[in-house]
Amino acid sequence: MIIAEGYAYEIIENVRDGFDEEAFLARYSDILAKYDYIAGDWGYGQLRLKGFFDDKNQKATFDTKISTFEDYLFEYCNFGCAYFVLRKTGKAPKHLASSARIEGDLLEQEAEEIEQ
Repeated sequence: MIIAEGYAYEIIENVRDGFDEEAFLARYSDILAKYDYIAGDWGYGQLRLKGFFDDKNQKATFDTKISTFEDYLFEYCNFGCAYFVLRKTGKAPKHLASSARIEGDLLEQEAEEIEQ
């Protein structure tokens, strides 16, 4: 289980070991919380995240349905790239959410120190 901003996610696909929890937490933005799935792909050493909805979700447009993920992969991602797909399982238990928030804050501090 991966915890980000109070939500729990499970890995449903991890191709070429694309999932890196530290990179995911550093790149995660609260705008992604509205999606049922988060896909991450690697290109030129950078992790890109994109949200997708369940096909039955009323908020979904054609391009944001999870069933179109393969099209997204072929059209927008580097051929043969490492990637992963996470499914949101719901709100994280409070005791896990607070410890993940602290860990996320520490990762942000480390990233800022490295940039300086």
